[in-house]
Amino acid sequence: MLMRSDPFRELDRFTNQVFGTAARPAVMPMDAWREGENFVVEFDLPGINPESLDIDIERNVVTVRAERPGVDPNREMLATERPRGVFSRQLVLGENLDTERIEASYTEGVLRLHIPVAEKAKPRKITVARGAQHRAINDTAPQPEVVNA
Repeated sequence: MLMRSDPFRELDRFTNQVFGTAARPAVMPMDAWREGENFVVEFDLPGINPESLDIDIERNVVTVRAERPGVDPNREMLATERPRGVFSRQLVLGENLDTERIEASYTEGVLRLHIPVAEKAKPRKITVARGAQHRAINDTAPQPEVVNA
């Protein structure tokens, strides 16, 4: 079988592997949504050894790192399209999320983070006073207290 070698095709393939394309980014794909009083973030990381997962939190920045091992050099590869090496992604979280209580799980190639909404960001009711009374908001009590002026 005669095969043509195209050095530019190989360069394109390498560039797409390193930098990604619109259809297949080199970074870990992510979905995020709100579920009740939690934000849920999922990262697609198939083929990752769970021991290689590293999640760091510094202030309101979450950094996720994972590694997919390289191809066995003893194999004669026919196609190598899956990105390999170290993957890293940072998320800047809002001040309304509780970074002290983040939970993480890795199942079937998906890393899932549950990030609870901070107590200070949860909705609360404020009652409206009538006449000369004023209502003060007390963050520790679920009901506001009455202050007479």
